[in-house]
Amino acid sequence: MENNLKVSASPHIRSNNSTSKIMMTVAIGLLPACIFGVWFFGLRALLLLVISCATCVITEHLGQKILGRESTIEDFSAVVTGLLLGMNLPPAAPLWIPVVGGVFAIFVVKLLFGGLGQNIMNPALAARAFLVISFTRHMTDFSTDTLSGATPLMRLKSGESVDTFNMVIGRCAGCIGETSVIAIMIGAIILIMAGIIDLKIPGTYIISFALFYIIFSGHGLDPYYLVAQISGGGLMLGAFFMATDYVTCPITERGKLIYGVFLGVLTGIFRVFGASAEGVSYAIITGNLIVPLIDRFTMSKAFGYGGERS
Repeated sequence: MENNLKVSASPHIRSNNSTSKIMMTVAIGLLPACIFGVWFFGLRALLLLVISCATCVITEHLGQKILGRESTIEDFSAVVTGLLLGMNLPPAAPLWIPVVGGVFAIFVVKLLFGGLGQNIMNPALAARAFLVISFTRHMTDFSTDTLSGATPLMRLKSGESVDTFNMVIGRCAGCIGETSVIAIMIGAIILIMAGIIDLKIPGTYIISFALFYIIFSGHGLDPYYLVAQISGGGLMLGAFFMATDYVTCPITERGKLIYGVFLGVLTGIFRVFGASAEGVSYAIITGNLIVPLIDRFTMSKAFGYGGERS
């Protein structure tokens, strides 16, 4: 018979995409927000981004050598981690901050767990949380020559008013890459059109957060507060670029929806009931830790498995 089936080892579904191509596309998607951050905050923001990327790449190369493994810097994952870490830093942060954060992100969170694909949480967000806990003063000082040290969400938390139009554009205090919703959405559209991400996680994240905020914040359907909350605190950057990280998000379609809802609700809890005005980083890190559990309960059973033995 000429049409006999051929048996081969998995994987059986192949794609022209490679890790390096995916990571390069993600890096390109991050560029609009990076460019806006440099334009708005100045050359110091560019210096922080460069130092962060360089530290991550060098740490990955040296770390792999120390651990007796081949260097993997050609997959561009360290560059993406460096960009994300740099984008999550205040523009006035000391220049040693991205060095400490980059070493922690790559060596501790990524390499010590086995390298790309083995880390249990997003390295850039884990490093940001580590920096906030260890160097709170530097990581919460958002003041520049033209802006005060309070982010829009901090001002809202204290009862002040904010300009939501400037928040959407990005003309406000905050981390280097999180302020401009427009720039972030341009990058997100690039990733969606390239097939790197879809709207399951970011869509359910943003919608569930909005519903939680409407119900529990005490402001109801007030569009002023709702737009401010969605536009600020790195929610858009986190939803499209960090919650969708292939390594630390669920692999099942149903799991992605559950994960997005979990992140939205947890972010809402942190912002409405917690002392912090933001909470995105901690919500995604916590979500990363329960991803194995989500996958376990949403994974389809193999055909013929689970039936009663005769």
